Amino acid sequence: MPTPRATPRLRRSARHVKAEAVMKIEGADDEQRPISKPVKRSSSSGAADSFVPKKVKLEPLSPARQLSGTSTGNRVKVKGEISGKADALRDRKLKSFSAFSKTSPFPDFLRPTADECKMAHKILARVHGQRDRPEAVIAPTTSAGCGNSPSVLDALVRTILSQNTSNKNSTRAKLSMDKEYGGSDKWEDIANGGLARLEKSIQSGGLAATKSKVIINILSQTMNKYGVFSLDHLFEASDEDAMKEMISFQGVGPKTASCVLLFCLQRPSFAVDTHVHRITGLLGWRPATAGREDTQAHLDAVVPDEEKYPLHVLFVTHGRQCDECKAGGRRVGNCELRKAFEGGRFTGVQKEDFKVEDADAVKKEEE
Repeated sequence: MPTPRATPRLRRSARHVKAEAVMKIEGADDEQRPISKPVKRSSSSGAADSFVPKKVKLEPLSPARQLSGTSTGNRVKVKGEISGKADALRDRKLKSFSAFSKTSPFPDFLRPTADECKMAHKILARVHGQRDRPEAVIAPTTSAGCGNSPSVLDALVRTILSQNTSNKNSTRAKLSMDKEYGGSDKWEDIANGGLARLEKSIQSGGLAATKSKVIINILSQTMNKYGVFSLDHLFEASDEDAMKEMISFQGVGPKTASCVLLFCLQRPSFAVDTHVHRITGLLGWRPATAGREDTQAHLDAVVPDEEKYPLHVLFVTHGRQCDECKAGGRRVGNCELRKAFEGGRFTGVQKEDFKVEDADAVKKEEE
């Protein structure tokens, strides 16, 4: 008899297993902090150090499986331990955000200046085209997007699907989920359909086991707290209160919440993904050892509000297209952005005659 083929879930690569472990530690955000040792904040900030546990259980059993086959007393104990850990993680995220919601965790690190932000914007706009905030937020129907939706809950779910994966994979997961439930934003059907059905429907996006739990948890908490599947009350909340509510959900970190704030709520927020983190390191806009969460707190405090939307979008575009600035790229001296910040130092270069890609060609390539 031929050996049955392994299911997709059993064939996950080591990269996916590691990514899922990181997501569990960081609240399902796409942070890449090392999981083997503490990560300390700047001692000059006066805030308590935050850390990542040394020992990580990569494949914890679901609460239902942990409770099965145990006595009533043990069930209560296990349930209490799960709830306690979730509360501790939530409190740690809120404490970290509150400590640096208005100030940088690196008060002695003075870059980037406002002039540097304007210069980087100018260069990238000439290369990739200007990126202006749209007047109306419209949810895309052919892609997942990242925070692009007029519904806060939809924007949050779309951003969760985009964590730790490519745009192509997150889009496949979103379209598959819509097909499974008969359309977009079918929150009641998703919640009532259970975890296994949702996990199967978003499997093509990667880390489906973790993301499905996060989504079901958000839907459950939202309904229990507000009586409806909606977070649109955050349109009336302050930037700080909106961030706090979103990161209070298990599985939602600062970057995910910042994307929703930036694109859905249309507030000034500087989300730091892998492209933004890499490029700001090349430009010398953050301490070399700063992780994504600290980098986001720092840049959100120092980048001018009017530059946050265009710079974020242009950094992401540049990080995907520039041969020198994309992941694994090699410095050859053709990138005008790198020339203006040679060796991590602002040179003040303001060339008007450097080579610029044709805007129409760039647009066609992106499409």
